Amino acid sequence: MEFLLTIHHPPSALAETPHLERQLSNRHIQLIAIGGAIGTGLFMGSGKTISAAGPSVIFVYMIIGFMLFFVMRAMGELLLSNLHYKSFSDFAADLLGPWAGFFTGWTYWFCWVITGIADVIAIAGYSPELWPGLPLWIPGLATIAILLLLNLTTVKAFGETEFWFALIKIIAIAALIVVGLFMIFSGFQSDAGPASFTNLWSHGGFFPNEFMGFVAGFQIAVFAFVGIELVGTTAAEAKDPEKNLPKAINSIPVRVLLFYVGALIILMSVTPWTQFAAGHSPFIAMFSLAGLGAAATVVNLVVLSSAMSSANSGIYSTSRMVYGLAQEGDAPALFGGLSRRKVPRNALFLSCVLLLSGVVLMYAGQDIGKAFDMVTTVSAVCFVFVWSIILASYLAFRKRRPQLHAESKFKMPGGIPMVWVVFAFFAFVLWTLTTQADTLTALLVTPVWFIVLGIAWSVLRRRPAHLARYATFQDELRSEQNAAPELLGKVTVDGQ
Repeated sequence: MEFLLTIHHPPSALAETPHLERQLSNRHIQLIAIGGAIGTGLFMGSGKTISAAGPSVIFVYMIIGFMLFFVMRAMGELLLSNLHYKSFSDFAADLLGPWAGFFTGWTYWFCWVITGIADVIAIAGYSPELWPGLPLWIPGLATIAILLLLNLTTVKAFGETEFWFALIKIIAIAALIVVGLFMIFSGFQSDAGPASFTNLWSHGGFFPNEFMGFVAGFQIAVFAFVGIELVGTTAAEAKDPEKNLPKAINSIPVRVLLFYVGALIILMSVTPWTQFAAGHSPFIAMFSLAGLGAAATVVNLVVLSSAMSSANSGIYSTSRMVYGLAQEGDAPALFGGLSRRKVPRNALFLSCVLLLSGVVLMYAGQDIGKAFDMVTTVSAVCFVFVWSIILASYLAFRKRRPQLHAESKFKMPGGIPMVWVVFAFFAFVLWTLTTQADTLTALLVTPVWFIVLGIAWSVLRRRPAHLARYATFQDELRSEQNAAPELLGKVTVDGQ
């Protein structure tokens, strides 16, 4: 198998230029996938989601998780159909055309830059809780410097860092569930009443704010799932991807049920949903309610590490996406080089320089919170675009490569009909964004990004250098497809 995983380029190409190395092990991939599924939105944004939707927020998270599972399965089948694909922008360029790779890559990059800036501000904003009087720019700059150093070493260092960040999240949620269950079964009393599962339906039922309250939950909750596709950007650096990627993707439903649904059920059982408010972490509130002041401080640290994890993921994914775009001629060649440690150094510097704007924005004025509500909505809309491109690529794959689909050992369940069900769901999500003034503004602003990309593409697409690089990219894909069956046969003969 290891021999199969090193055949992405002809020997001559391997000798001439360095390429990303497969250093991410199974535990790295599993925890990166979990870290992507558990966003800062669960720790920070769930208060706002619960106050808007009430207990029906449980169904909101279940529905979103269910739909995105099929997006991840489609992505998994496509990535494993050709191991030369570095990420989903590669198969989009191959199956839909070079424009799709360009739009997907740069839009995904834009999404994570926005998210990363928000994370830097969240870290700086939360730091005074632990270090009163600390100037905001110090934790902001320190975060960027630490993450740059971690990512500059090796991809394994990123994987190791993300492993521990994700583990902290898991332990925090597990602790919340255990403490919450103890409070429920021991008959814990608070000013809001007894801790009991009956709190889920005794304060106006599961849909206390009726259908529009349920709809409002989708507006906020979708952003909590941003990063769930992060496992797709690790494809080029994953050891044994044919084994590890399917395992990580298949565990998504279990993660959603345990980490999102389980945690929310416990939170709303201990404290009625009417007690939750936007801008306050329900996790910190519950530990404080239990009289565990030290635990509340620890949860503050967990929120910081969660934001750090998200920013770490952002730096990783944006650098790999720009590297891939440069390899295909869709970004300046400067970003297509690797350091001696096989990391895209210049692309990493670009990401970190852009994150510095988060430090500047912290001093931009008092309305920064509202501004970031808008940009995170823009980011969520752009992520919906990326997820849609993954599904469109799957439809093209089924039409153009039926043999590869037939041979796939990791087929997307539901096939083509399920793709259209998920598309209908995305249309519903976009409609929900029109129901509130702030999210509607963000939705109307988003097309500006695609207009800018369209202008850039119209200039780039005719350049000889771009056409030459794209032709090389396609040649490498064809050599991968042609080499795989021969090598499989050789492995079988050697095995005999």
